[in-house]
Amino acid sequence: MITIPRFTRLLVAFVAVQVGLYALSAAFPPDMVRARRSSPVVLDPRGAWLRALPVEDGRWRVRADLERTDPTFQKRLIAVEDARFYGHLGVDPLALVRAVGSAAVHGRATSGASTLTMQTARLLEPRPRNLVSKLIEMVRAVQLEARLTKKQTLALYLTLAPYGGNLEGVRAASLAYFGHEPSSLTDGEQALLIALPQSPEARRPDRRPEAARAARRAVLDKMVRAHVLTEAAASEADAEPIPRRAPFPTLAWHAAGELALAAPASQPSVVSTIDADLQARLEPMAAAVAASQGPDVTAAILVVQIKGRAVRALLGSAGRDRPGGWIDLTRAVRSPGSALKPFIYAFAFDDGALAPDTQIDDAATRFADYQPENFDHVFHDKVTAREALAYSLNVPAVATLEKIGPDAFAARLESGGVRLVRPKTAIKASGLALALGGAGITPRDMAVLYAALGDGGVAKPLAFTEAEAKARERMGGTRIVRPEAAAQVLDILREAPAPRGRAPSALTRGGPAMAFKTGTSYGFRDAVAAGVVGGYAVIVWTGRADGGARGGLTGRDAALPLLFDVADVINAPTLAPRPIAPKAAPGALQRLQQASEGPRLIFPPDGATVQVDGVGPGSRGLVMAAGGEDLTWYVAGAPLSADPVSGKVIWRPAAPGFYRLKVVDGQGRAASARVRIKAPVG
Repeated sequence: MITIPRFTRLLVAFVAVQVGLYALSAAFPPDMVRARRSSPVVLDPRGAWLRALPVEDGRWRVRADLERTDPTFQKRLIAVEDARFYGHLGVDPLALVRAVGSAAVHGRATSGASTLTMQTARLLEPRPRNLVSKLIEMVRAVQLEARLTKKQTLALYLTLAPYGGNLEGVRAASLAYFGHEPSSLTDGEQALLIALPQSPEARRPDRRPEAARAARRAVLDKMVRAHVLTEAAASEADAEPIPRRAPFPTLAWHAAGELALAAPASQPSVVSTIDADLQARLEPMAAAVAASQGPDVTAAILVVQIKGRAVRALLGSAGRDRPGGWIDLTRAVRSPGSALKPFIYAFAFDDGALAPDTQIDDAATRFADYQPENFDHVFHDKVTAREALAYSLNVPAVATLEKIGPDAFAARLESGGVRLVRPKTAIKASGLALALGGAGITPRDMAVLYAALGDGGVAKPLAFTEAEAKARERMGGTRIVRPEAAAQVLDILREAPAPRGRAPSALTRGGPAMAFKTGTSYGFRDAVAAGVVGGYAVIVWTGRADGGARGGLTGRDAALPLLFDVADVINAPTLAPRPIAPKAAPGALQRLQQASEGPRLIFPPDGATVQVDGVGPGSRGLVMAAGGEDLTWYVAGAPLSADPVSGKVIWRPAAPGFYRLKVVDGQGRAASARVRIKAPVG
């Protein structure tokens, strides 16, 4: 008979016990639900806190980030709470023996044996404080040690630890009580953060400051006994004031919330591209503009740095207190009005169908069943493509779109990752309405297009994290138009009339050279302004969140001033606009009889009534516009001089009333107009 040696039997029994324990641990694992229900913090590139999301019951359970947590605090926490943390397997036998012996001597518990791992187990699965619960915590602590590294266990404790009220986690507590991340903490702040989890409600500094002070003093004494703090430093820390609680930042509400929801469960921080300082300056500006336009109006703003397509500011609304304020309107499909016209001309220039000085008829024209009109119901006969785009004339834009084809136009935009939402309609040739806002697009896709215009015609997706922005810098993107055509369009857009109260950029020293376009949708529902300036693409939208109509507010009135204000805030550098080349269209693209037509008066047109902000030498004046060479302007027979800085002719009417204007070219040919000037009373 073969006998099994005792050692072998012991080894088999040990292995059987281990297998049984492993099976039990696998069958009854620790409940990690509370660990998964935690929120990352969304930061700006410099580490400023933008937003975190609350979890169940409105609790701020913010994921700890040991890389952003003061290492001295971590060391002192372990020294005070669990000196042998890095040596035990979840349960500290020496502390357990000491606690049992002390209880036997004194007849009650006088010292604790809970390790940080056991406290973490209790935070994961809260139970009544009794002996059975303590035994379960020990088992769970061993299970946690088998599943997590020491750093992961420490991070989990600092995520779940309660700090009073609805605060959970050291990051939430540090921001609420001290106003900053726990990356650098004073001695007093460290002591308070160590003391609070042991009795968070009784020691809340915002409600029980004296209890908080006493608990902090007790922890400072423990630090001194553990030789991690000197007596002198402890005395100074004890003199620090007890803090009050402050509200959390909620910058970039929509974008930061989106990033927080998308973050993996193990990621404690999301470094976004949002500039907290820029965002904080733009939010009250948008709120003020929306309030000035009516109680139901809101606004959305996107600021995209063209390099890397980094979204530096995103306002999904003008505030959550406004109607529809919780909706991210940068994702909403809206009509762009005329804001897509620059891309019609860019594609036409790119295809060789037009040049900037190609002449186009601006007259009543029917395109199958579609007959567009200009916004002011005035036609201008023959204009150049440059003039048609700068003054946003509708008929030339539709004629150009017909030339390149609406389906080809839409496909070219969509190749750059932009989605146009076109209405289902049986109207013949309805695709030509794309030129005037006959398809929906989101402000985010508008930003993709205008950033492409500012990047030589290359479209790339927007980047919302710093990692994405670096990837966008390396990627090639999709070319939707050649650099030459994109540059021609930008130069034309820089020549567009500035908004009221703004002098042309060439006259404003230090002002941004803004290339911009506005748009107004049917029924004045949407007011859009889009610009490229100083390495940024900026999109501004105002309107009602429900898409309702509102009277008389155009993109030029309701969105363009805010666009210029945003450009001022981002401190875009001055960039003098380049001259448009070629100065004349190639011969094959010129219209017949161009040489005999004489000058073409563009603004103000004949019969127009022009409302000005003021009259006299100190007024802003009107920038005169006409087509032709060697032009001289006259008002009531008196010549007007060109501005020495900009070279533009600016007329400042002396008083309201009717005036006869005349423009004469170098060959003596003239064009005239009779206009009425209206000014505010007084």
